[in-house]
Amino acid sequence: MQAATFHLTGPDAIEVDGTWRLSETVGSLIGDKLDASVDTLADGRSAGVMVVTLSNDRLRLEVVPTRGMGIRSVERDGCRFGWESPVAGPVHPMWVPITEPSGLGWLDGFDELLVRCGLESNGAPEYEAATGRLRYPLHGRIANLAADDVAVVYDADAREIILRGTVTETRFLFHRFELQSELRLRPDTATVRLVDRVTNRSSSAATMQLLYHINFGRPLLEPGSRVVVPARRIVPRDARAAEGIATWDRYGEPTPGFAEQVYFAEPLRDADGRGRAVLSNADASRGAALRFAADTLPCFTLWKNTGAPEDGYVTGLEPATNFPNQRSFEERHGRVLSLPPGASADFELELDFMTTAAETGKAVEQAEALQAGTELEVCDQPRADWCA
Repeated sequence: MQAATFHLTGPDAIEVDGTWRLSETVGSLIGDKLDASVDTLADGRSAGVMVVTLSNDRLRLEVVPTRGMGIRSVERDGCRFGWESPVAGPVHPMWVPITEPSGLGWLDGFDELLVRCGLESNGAPEYEAATGRLRYPLHGRIANLAADDVAVVYDADAREIILRGTVTETRFLFHRFELQSELRLRPDTATVRLVDRVTNRSSSAATMQLLYHINFGRPLLEPGSRVVVPARRIVPRDARAAEGIATWDRYGEPTPGFAEQVYFAEPLRDADGRGRAVLSNADASRGAALRFAADTLPCFTLWKNTGAPEDGYVTGLEPATNFPNQRSFEERHGRVLSLPPGASADFELELDFMTTAAETGKAVEQAEALQAGTELEVCDQPRADWCA
């Protein structure tokens, strides 16, 4: 049968009043226990935010098209994967002052499990040398732009549900990027597949950056949690990160006032050209595994922010086109992606969510097996060509 498409925005949008469910719309066709529902939030700084919930017989995930198609959280077997941000979200982009003079306004909306950073820039704030004016804000604009052409697609033949959306990041006389995103979910799996395509819609060549900021807090993150990142090299970003290099892959107690530690890595690739990362809790009874296409995402950042729970006890696994330094530094070292007019770049991720020791142990073993063939170089100081 032909796939059934339900537009949630645009001129062909269906009527969505907070009670629409895919299973009630297509009835008996949903034999795969796949479902979708839509809600538009009405309270406080979340007013006007669209949340789309996708589910199968194992997972339930919340996607926020209003916030750049980010994933807010995932639930499996009563375990919530995400983190407890002090920001009470999801925050409508209108309340996020991206271009405030500090360059840190992006943090006012940060509470997602998966949030994209880019597309013009994705790293630290940068200022014009002559004037001191903000040139590139922290982590860019894409996460605080609403998606257009949002649609739920149910393909009974492929046994798959797809959430599609298009996010356009443009500035007159400067650039015009289009992000086409698909989140794909199949039955009988705890895997979410994300497929993005970024296209330069300008008539001029342009350079871009993209980073996937994938964040976990309790209960997956706890004292004794461990991360496995198969890599050729691990480098501390700065002197603060160098202090913890001996335990870069382990996590400690929540610590009030903890100053973040950040590590850069050159990920290894498996036989399919995929990089990997696995985070497990202390007894390896729960975990999350990430696989990503390393040809277009050749850099990896590990963010450790184990502050007090009230302030955000969280870690980030971050595959990217580059390291999240200031854009000019990354450009000087060749870590920006050039797109001719009309050209596109494709990015793919898979996220697996584990709630048993057997599943978690298997994911850890696979990552360790990838590392086994290559000696990991752990640098005790920052590298001048990697760290601004």
